[in-house]
Amino acid sequence: MHSDQLPTGNDDVTVSRRRELEIELPRRSEHIDQDAEYCSVFLDGNWRKIRFHDYAEIYRIPGLYEQLFHDILDCRSPDVVGKLLKEELQRDNVDAASLRVLDLGAGNGLIGEQLRNIGAGHLVGVDIIPEAAEAAWRDRPRVYDAYHVADVVHPPAEVDDALGSAGLNTLSCVAALGYGDIPPAAFRAAFNRISDGGWIAFTIKDRFLSTEDTSGFARLVQACEEHGILRPRSTERYRHRLDVRGEPLHYVAIVGTKQADIPPDLLP
Repeated sequence: MHSDQLPTGNDDVTVSRRRELEIELPRRSEHIDQDAEYCSVFLDGNWRKIRFHDYAEIYRIPGLYEQLFHDILDCRSPDVVGKLLKEELQRDNVDAASLRVLDLGAGNGLIGEQLRNIGAGHLVGVDIIPEAAEAAWRDRPRVYDAYHVADVVHPPAEVDDALGSAGLNTLSCVAALGYGDIPPAAFRAAFNRISDGGWIAFTIKDRFLSTEDTSGFARLVQACEEHGILRPRSTERYRHRLDVRGEPLHYVAIVGTKQADIPPDLLP
């Protein structure tokens, strides 16, 4: 069956031919945790199995990320974060052009593109995956003013200097927290790069803010709020995207302001 949408009823698979890519999802009867989801892509005459969290492999294939996550699985996170941040800026009569954003886990630039759409004046992308930077420059060459491939906890000296002199007043981190891709220590390091009073906009799977959390983020976010380090302005639970079975995956988007650095003793 070939379709641009997830199957319904007794259909077994979905395949998309958009942008000359054929993508097959697992059978609906197969239960797969989000961290282990995968698809198969027809390339060079063969089907290649690719795990969703193998971002390097996905970024190497032009158009795959957008087609898989946005066209087929209907990812809404960039739009949700952009909307919430824009509303808060308007509420405070803040010109979006004044935003100097550190986009943590920037990937191939979808979040950066949305931030440009709401008027952000300066964007710095950071990702630990070289293929992410290559994809961003390939697919969205005009979105970022700078893009660094680095671990924000221990960046090379030149990246440390560049981030320190960028005058960053906004942090964005969308759909990248909780599964080990960006651990609490990396979030803290990026958070502490933002000037006091600056904007913090991030999303995270709802489970990682619950009592069932094992990632450390529930404790960290709660502690930041209790200690007055992060002042939430807008919080929304929403459907991040569909899973491979067509069921909704819910995340929480938080937009707030930074009041102080996160001390090391708040890390889990």
